[in-house]
Amino acid sequence: MNVDLFDFDLPAERIALHPATPRDSARMLVLDGDAPADRIVGDLPALLRAGDCLVFNDTRVIPAQLEGRRGDAKIGATLHKREGVRRWRAFVRNGRRLRDGDAIDFGANVSAVATERGEDGSWVLDFAGEEPVELLLERAGRMPLPPYIAAKRGIEARDTEDYQTMFADEPGAVAAPTAALHFTSALMAALNAAGIAHETLTLHVGAGTFLPVKADDTDDHRMHAEWGRIDAAVADRLNAVRAGGGRVIAVGTTSLRLIESATGEDDVIRPFEGDTAIFITPGYRFRGIDGLMTNFHLPRSTLFMLVSALMGRERMQAAYAQAIAAGYRFYSYGDASLLLPGKAV
Repeated sequence: MNVDLFDFDLPAERIALHPATPRDSARMLVLDGDAPADRIVGDLPALLRAGDCLVFNDTRVIPAQLEGRRGDAKIGATLHKREGVRRWRAFVRNGRRLRDGDAIDFGANVSAVATERGEDGSWVLDFAGEEPVELLLERAGRMPLPPYIAAKRGIEARDTEDYQTMFADEPGAVAAPTAALHFTSALMAALNAAGIAHETLTLHVGAGTFLPVKADDTDDHRMHAEWGRIDAAVADRLNAVRAGGGRVIAVGTTSLRLIESATGEDDVIRPFEGDTAIFITPGYRFRGIDGLMTNFHLPRSTLFMLVSALMGRERMQAAYAQAIAAGYRFYSYGDASLLLPGKAV
């Protein structure tokens, strides 16, 4: 499909620079039936049904942005995928100044050697020493705010907490699964009281999620792989939810993509551990999920293509236009949408 079909104009003032306070007070555009409805995230217990199950991503964001030097050249690196105990692939700023085997000093006694330049301009970084890379990042790294936020303001102390979900447990992501940023302990208690279950899986979100689609046709776009895991017990419980008439509702496109990667043509969700580079565009038949809660996505992005596949491109274009006109806040720290196709997807 032509990528231009997924374009839209977004005024710069609609990009949220901080999350709502409290988190569950964020606005939520609900597509369930014919007309979109304006609600807030705190309304979720009344919008879902007893027997439904929300699925959260428990990945934890690591301080994956590094600033260093190779000789007299400034080098910036954003780690995006672990490739070994001490090896990470990274998007590198000023990477043209690097040669295979060059050492980069990131300060705080943290250094790495650049090897294996990828076709996309990324580099593999081999970190020196014996300390776990996570400890090195705690010393020298900083939170990897999305570029559309970082371009407008500096990293603030509050981002350390603001850019983690309440479910964050498994370190390894370089971007937050932002739909889950809206959840609080009080909201989870209300959902539980309403008979709405929840499960967790792990998908370590990579920085590739922010890369623009440069191809003119979706068939020519290559997704970056991300590592994920769904335990056997979780898969069994999700299958039981659907068998009992409940809906599996992914919280975030990361949860959705991993569930769909783990689901066979027979619509059975299976245990999964490994890389996924699933790319969902209109025409895709959803097999493992029945709905999605997600934030508002970038124009021409793979994630806007995904929600268009779930709800229909024209319907999502109209919904986004309504959200922009109504003052909804967009992107990682912005408001939410609840997408319920209302039929087998």
